[in-house]
Amino acid sequence: MTQQGAALQSYNNELVKCIEELCAKREELSQQIQQEEEEKSKLQNDIRLLTEKLARVNESLARKMATRNEFEKTIAETEAAYTKILESSQTLLSVLKKEAGNLSRATELKSSITKES
Repeated sequence: MTQQGAALQSYNNELVKCIEELCAKREELSQQIQQEEEEKSKLQNDIRLLTEKLARVNESLARKMATRNEFEKTIAETEAAYTKILESSQTLLSVLKKEAGNLSRATELKSSITKES
């Protein structure tokens, strides 16, 4: 019977040791789970913050692109108007030179008629 008691005691000790090892592994796994849950929470918060920042940047980009389009429109309209002004100025200068030439000839003609008389 002592031999059976010793064997039973040996099994009991081994069973307790296995249970303790399983408990240690469970505790280690629980710590890993806790760490990963904390990391997951941090990452989710980072994603939320980055998503909000992305939304703000997208809104800012949209506003700036709209403003740039307005600048481009204003510049194109101004350049077109400036081109018309240049064309009108050139036409006016041509007409003015022609009229000045006509006036000079008329003045010269009048002078020569007056001198002949």
